[in-house]
Order: sequence, then C-alpha cells, then structure tokens
Amino acid sequence: MDITKTVVSLREKALLYGDYSTYRSQLSGKLLKSRKKLNIATKNRGKFSQKGDVTPERIAENREYVYLQLLTSERAWAHAMAMKASHAAGTKGMTSKTRSHIVSRLEKAARVAEKLAEVLASDQSGASPADVLDARAYAALLKGAALFERQSWEPSLRSYAICRIIYSALATSAKGDVFRDLLSETIDPSIRYAAYQAKIPRTQPVPAIARKAFDHADPALADQVKALNPAALEDGGPDAAKGTPATLTWRGREVKIEDASIAVAWAAVSTARSKLAEKLASTGALHPKDMAAAYDDILTASQDAADATKQAIDELRAEGVTQGDARMQSLQITRTAVSYEMISWRIGRNRVLVGDNDGAKLEFASTSRRKKKSEEQEGDRRKDEARGRQIARLKEKVVLYDGVLQSLESIKELPGIANDEELSRRLDGTSQYFTALKSLAIARSHAIAGNPVNALALIKHALDLTQAAIPSLSSSPDTTDSPRNIQVTPRDTTFLRDTLTGELHRARALVEIFNATTQHPQQQQDQDQGPKPPPLSARLSDYPASGTVDLRNIVTYPPRLEPFPVKPLFLDTAWNYISYPPPAGRPAAEGRTASPAPAAAAVKEEVKAEVKEEEKKPARKGWFGFGR
Repeated sequence: MDITKTVVSLREKALLYGDYSTYRSQLSGKLLKSRKKLNIATKNRGKFSQKGDVTPERIAENREYVYLQLLTSERAWAHAMAMKASHAAGTKGMTSKTRSHIVSRLEKAARVAEKLAEVLASDQSGASPADVLDARAYAALLKGAALFERQSWEPSLRSYAICRIIYSALATSAKGDVFRDLLSETIDPSIRYAAYQAKIPRTQPVPAIARKAFDHADPALADQVKALNPAALEDGGPDAAKGTPATLTWRGREVKIEDASIAVAWAAVSTARSKLAEKLASTGALHPKDMAAAYDDILTASQDAADATKQAIDELRAEGVTQGDARMQSLQITRTAVSYEMISWRIGRNRVLVGDNDGAKLEFASTSRRKKKSEEQEGDRRKDEARGRQIARLKEKVVLYDGVLQSLESIKELPGIANDEELSRRLDGTSQYFTALKSLAIARSHAIAGNPVNALALIKHALDLTQAAIPSLSSSPDTTDSPRNIQVTPRDTTFLRDTLTGELHRARALVEIFNATTQHPQQQQDQDQGPKPPPLSARLSDYPASGTVDLRNIVTYPPRLEPFPVKPLFLDTAWNYISYPPPAGRPAAEGRTASPAPAAAAVKEEVKAEVKEEEKKPARKGWFGFGR
C-alpha cells in the first residue's frame, strides 16, 4: 500500500487541469465507486444507514477499505484548500468564520487519517512496518496543516517534524522521489516558517529543528523509525549536511553565514565539487556529453545555494531590514559568491561541450555515444563529412559560445562586481577570449562555404581580441587538474594565439589563391584592350596628360624578379698617377715614374705657389668689398 504515492498522484492528476473544487468533485465520484465495490453504498432514494467503522479484519480481507479512507480524508482536505484559495484571491481577505471552517475541514481529514494509521498498526491488518509509518506520516502532515492554519506554531512544528523524519527514512530506504518532493516543496518551508514564528534562531538548519522537535514524539514511533532506517535520527537525519561551513570567503572578504539553509547548500556545493573532480580524474577519456552530464550535481547544488540566499534576502526585506544593515550586506556578498560559483560551473559545462582546448581545434568527430571503431578500420573507411554537416557543427559551437558570453554578462550585473577593477578586467579578458573563439568558428564556416576573404577578416579580428585578452588573463593560475569552469589559464590563451596565427597565414594563402584564380571583370576588360602599361612607380617622372591616375596599377603585383642597380660605379682616376715599384729584375713601366716621391714633390710646389699668389692680392675694403 503506497499511501503517500497514491495521494500525490491523485492531487497531481486533478490539479493539472483544474483546481481544488474540481479535485473535490472528482473525489466524490471516486468515493461512490469505491463504496459500490465494497457494497456499502446507499441506494438511490434509500435510507442512509451507518455501515460500521473500518476494522483491521476488513482491511486484511479487502485493501479497498484503505483506499476508501484515503478518499474521505482527501475530500475534506480539498474542501479546505478550495475555500482557502477562493478567499485568498478576494480583496476582502479571510474572516474568522471562514478560517474556523477551514480548520474544521482539515481536522476532519486528520482524524480520518489518524484512524487509518491506528487500524494499520494492528497486527491483524497485515500491513508492513513501512506502510504503518507511511500512514502515520500522512496523518501528521494533515494534522500539521490544521495546526498551522490555527496558528499553533509549536504543535504544528512537532507534527511536521514527525512527518519529515518519517519521510526522510522512507526516502532513503525506498529511493522514492515523491518523498523528496514533499520534503522540499511542502514540509521544509512549513517547518521554517513555524520555527520563525516560534522564535527559533534562523541559524539552526531545518533537519536539526525537526530532530529536536521529534524528541517530544512517542518513543515507540522512534523505535519504528530506527528499525526502518537507523541513520534517520542521527544528527538531524541522513539528509543533513555534516560539517557545514560557518563562514564564506569571497575576494578576500570573509562573511559569516547566518542562515542555516545557505550553510547546508554551500556545504553541498563543496561536496559536489570534490565528487566532480574525482569522477573526471578517475575515468579516462570521456565523451563531451558524458563529461557535461557530470556537471549536473554541482549545478543543482549551486542553484539551491543561490535560491536559499535569495529567499533569505527576501525574508529580511519583508521584515523591513534596510540595505545598510550588516545582515543584508553579508547576504549580498554571499549572493554574489554563490551566483558567481553557479555561473562559473555553467560556463565550465559549455566549455566541456565544445571540445578540447575550448573548441579551438578543427574537429568534426562523431557526437554519438556509440563505441568507436579501431583507428585502422576507421582510416580505411573514412569519408569526408558533408559541408552542410560541418557548418551545422560549427553553428552548435557558436550557440555554446553565445551562452558563455551571456553568462559573463550576467556576472557583471551581480552586486559588487563593477567596483572590483581586477575582477572586471579579468571578466573583460574572458569575454574577449570567448568572442575570439566565436569569431574563429564563424571564420571556419566561411572558409568551408567558399568565402576566404570573410574568413581572413574574422581570423584577424579574433587574433586581435586574443592579443588584447592575454595581459588581463596572464595572472590566472595555470592549473589543468581541476574541472573546467570560468577560469581561463595562460595555456589556453597561448594555444589560441598560436592556432590563430597559423590560421591567419593559411587564410592569407587561400585569399592569394582565390585572387589568382578569380579574375575581376575590369581585369578581363584590360586584357582585352591590349598590353598593360608600366605601373605608376615606374613612371613617377611622367606627368599624366589626362590629369587622372590609374590607382589599380600602382606597382607590379605579384612582384617579378628584375635587375636594378645596387650602387653607383666609381672610376679610380688616381690609378694613372700612382706607380708601384716593379718586381726585381724587370724595368719600370712606360709613362710611370719609378718612385712616387718626385711627383708628390711637384704637387707640393704647385700648392705653395698658389698660396703665395693669393697672399699678394690686395684685401678688399668697405662693406661687402665696396669701398676705397
């Protein structure tokens, strides 16, 4: 008998397309069918007669009696929820008479559920211990709701604590997601609010509050829970985080975690981070999709921490706490830290999906998870992938890069990020890095599509972005063992720069080939007109008669191998006046003196004569040589 699962399935089916009034009418029809099956239905126009209470013997004979009691309890609960929903939507609010009516309906539902739990606890009913605890938890859930509406906070807290401890034990033993959903969506918020109204400090986590309130319960119930799951009553239950941190450090600032739910969620993030590192390190080469799936736990844990922080901030704002309060400031820092952590792992998941080296390598491997063939067989049967498929894979990378860039923009909007110059500079560098990767992917798609000029421009733009991002990312620690997150290491930027440099040379070569093989219409017209005149660089001394210059013919391109003078030719005129001594046994050459001394002496005498003639000339007088 899955009591809680049956109730939850009934509620989900009815509330999926209707409201609580619809659910109540459906339960009335199901009740009539159940009574007809048990042959206890009142006939049409017949006199009503009491059919007797449900006994353990009847339940042992027919399990339909359990279903009958559940339908009766649920109809009373649906009636109360329908009244509460109708008055909550109105402008007048809820009167005391309406609240009393709602409480009476909830108390009736709790009485029926408690009666069912007492009957199932008997040995004659044939119910298992798990079924008995399930019925007891369902009754405690309804009783806690009735006490909650009556605003009896401490009794309501005890009832919800019983419900939580039992469902925690059942969730661990039966591995049921239904119990976990009830704990997170219904029971834990009610315990937190009832504890707040009961003046219990917010620093205590929900499992610890439930464990303390459960101590006032029946000792026999505690023995039953321990028999089902011994760890359910240890340190607040199996779902309580051990060693929750008391402080949180963010950018050199240490703040105290005052909210217990944030502490538990932050401890879960630390646990998920270590598990992720162990999983990625223990296994070998994983497929990108399998590696991305390993990030699910840490993404869920970080999202829970962010939600818990936001809820704590909303509660303080509802209490009228201003932004300048110390508690609000600590929560704002905590919110920035946990949100940064969450977005960081989200970016890491996208980086894993794009492939090795953040998708900088040009890889078109199969994305399916089928077992790959050996390299020899794959090399024999390898075929080029279609261009459309290659471009589609590059588009998928571009979508992932866009997601990373959007996440980076959302980080910049967090409180306190704009005032941190170092972090803002690093975020700008990270944005430039992923923008360069995006430009590279688009450039490769242009190259595949046959547009080398566009590809060259995009690659040059990506290289400029990478060069601009390297200084701001050079201070990051170069770690390769940790899982991928927002941290971009110098090794990543260096690899991208080297890849883009090679791609730039390749793109330039492709553009040259494209220009050489593709003739411009004007070039074709010039060839039809005749031989091409010399370029403008060879006719700089000629003035154009028409007054216009053909700017398309400035230099010879591609350049040709042509001879040109390197330096002027100097004639050594002194060779005619200098004679060297002849070798031994040979006469001196004609026209040259045997010794350079007489020629040098003659030159010296001529220079002296010219100097004397200059001295004999009279000096000029007056201004500029004019005068007497």
